This record gives sequence, C-alpha cells and structure tokens, in this order.
Amino acid sequence: MELRQIQYFIEVAKREHMTDAAEALHVAQSAVSRQIVNLEAELGVDLFIREGRNIRLTPIGHMFLEKMHQAMDVIEQAKREIEENLDPEKGTVRIGFPSSLAAHLLPTVVSAFRKQYPYVKFQLHQDSYHHLIDSVIKGEIDMALLGPMPTEERRVKSEILFMENLVALLSSNHPLAKKTSITLDDLRSDSFILSPRGYILRDIVIKACKQRGFDPAVSFEGKDIDAIKGLVSAGLGVTLLPEITLVDSLPRSTVKIQIEPRVTRAVGVIIPRDRELMPTEGLFHEFLKNFFHTLSGYQ
Repeated sequence: MELRQIQYFIEVAKREHMTDAAEALHVAQSAVSRQIVNLEAELGVDLFIREGRNIRLTPIGHMFLEKMHQAMDVIEQAKREIEENLDPEKGTVRIGFPSSLAAHLLPTVVSAFRKQYPYVKFQLHQDSYHHLIDSVIKGEIDMALLGPMPTEERRVKSEILFMENLVALLSSNHPLAKKTSITLDDLRSDSFILSPRGYILRDIVIKACKQRGFDPAVSFEGKDIDAIKGLVSAGLGVTLLPEITLVDSLPRSTVKIQIEPRVTRAVGVIIPRDRELMPTEGLFHEFLKNFFHTLSGYQ
C-alpha cells in the first residue's frame, strides 16, 4: 500500500466522483482510477460502489476511510516533528480560541511572538468553549486560550495567564448610564441579552446574578458577541461582557460600567496532559506565560 494510493482514496471518498477527485489532485482520471483499483485488489475488498459516473463508499470503505484519516494524521504529525526538531523557529502553532478573545488578545500575542519568531506559522481555530477543550483532548489542536479555566477536566493542563473583569454594557440612554460603577442589584429589573444555554459566558453571568439573589430575565440570546453588543446599542437590554471584548470597539450609543463587587474570570491556556507539545508550540507556550507575567496591564 502506497501513500499516494491513500491520498487518492481519501480524495475520491470525499468527492464521490473520479473526475472531480482527479482535478483536485491535478492528475489524470485514469491514474486515479488505476490506483483505486490496485488498492482494492491489494485489500481484496470493494471500497466503492460504482453508480455510473458517481461512486460511494461501501461499509468497509467507510471503516477504511476513518482509519486512513488517522494514519494520515500520524504521518503529518511525524513530518511536523522532524521539521520542527530541525528548526523550531520555522514550525507551526495550532491554537484554538473563543470569540471573546479573538478581536484583541489573540492578535496582540501573535504579533508580539512573530516579532521574535517571524517564520513561525499559525493555524487558528475559533470555536466554543467546550468544543475547544474537546479539540485539545482529541489532538485536533494542541492548545487553546480560554476563559475561565476548566477545573474538572483532568485530561488537560491549565495555566492561568491573567484575571479579567466583566463589565456592564448599557445603552447610553439607560438610567444608570452616567454612573462610574454599579452593582448587579441595580440591574435586577432589567432585561438581559446573553449567550445561549451551554455557552460558558452565559453561565458566568447567571452564576454572578444568582449570588446576588436573582435570576436575570433574558430577553434576547446571541451566539456572537458583536450581535449582543448591537442589541444593547439598540436599547433592547443590558449585558455583562469581558472587558477585553470592548477594547477599541465600544459600540455606538453604549457605555461600559464597572461592576462592584467585581465579576471576574480567569483567562489562560490549556494543553494536553497526555502528550508533549511540538517544539514550536512549546516555544509559543513559554512565550505566552512570560508575556502575561511581564505585561502589567493584564495583571
């Protein structure tokens, strides 16, 4: 079995069409067909059901595809390890992040890192909190920036980088808009605009309100932080957001106000517990810790 055969097989399985697969691979269709026939002959099974010009995987083909994806991941990992051990300053960092850290924190850190290591490449994966943790565990990415830190997941190691305040975002027409600080009690009667159920930011806000003795009345839900900001700007409710999401991007007709006592979250990085980081990712992990240790603005 040749590596080329596996690559051709995966592409054909993905497209379910020999001609389309050949075009994607930039080879002749006859070459693709021949390699698939040779692979099936070597394995002694049919991997595809032929239906005119279209083809689809057999049950055994589906099983083989899953295994071949795993095999290609191992091969790519091995190639990366060799390349990065030869020169860690020219490798790749695979890192995930939630939307709340996308606009300011991640670009700031990556920019500072690239000044020292200009040839390092990044694969950036934006996703929700729980999906990011799962992706690190599965090896789809090797680290993720998160807030807050997971406390019950033993398959990852966590490192707190800084503590961050959540602030109230109100319409500039709100009765409390001219206050320099407020309590959550002051918002007891307001309609809240929050992330949907299952989102960690919603959990933080709900927990903080319950500690003050009330359940917030949620009038609107939005997966995207910019959408939440827009709804507040339109005067449709109030919200609590991590302060970093409002750096250089306070929406029009809104004000941000400090909450007393403070509502905070721990922002940090998670890495897998059961496997070592690649050399380049190890460089970036150490840089992250040093960056926030010396940057007083995040302390």
